[in-house]
Amino acid sequence: MDLVSSVTSLISYPLPAFYFQVSFSGASLLLDTAFQEVSGIGTQIDTEDVAEGGENRFVYQLPTATKHQNLVLKRGVALATSPLVQWCKDTMQGGFAKAITPKSMWVHLLNDLGIPVCTWGFSNAYPVKWEIENFNSTKNEVAIEQVELSYTYSERIV
Repeated sequence: MDLVSSVTSLISYPLPAFYFQVSFSGASLLLDTAFQEVSGIGTQIDTEDVAEGGENRFVYQLPTATKHQNLVLKRGVALATSPLVQWCKDTMQGGFAKAITPKSMWVHLLNDLGIPVCTWGFSNAYPVKWEIENFNSTKNEVAIEQVELSYTYSERIV
């Protein structure tokens, strides 16, 4: 049995969106990757309209560049000792005194056995926005922090 057949036999479709895992390069971030929500996985090709002289029935749409939206990670507010919080503080509050440290990261969609069946990789990711959602004394909810990451490119690995 080849690898594709082995993996396919472990997948039950449709895959649930609630069972996922996030991982970062760097030993200190390996244990700090529990998130409530991940959004922004996607790629888009921009196009440029080009009209051909004498041809009035259509306009060519030529590809120009590939772009993506930022990746957004949400979770309960973490302690100040969290490696992800430290990375965000170093990047966002350092006043650019230190170089920004980009990291590779992966988002794994897991099957019911906890085995990754879909993986997206993101290269040179770094935080560009870090915010705490509103506090509200009339609601009994977890305080949520949101980290938005920019990255150079992404790829679906599996």
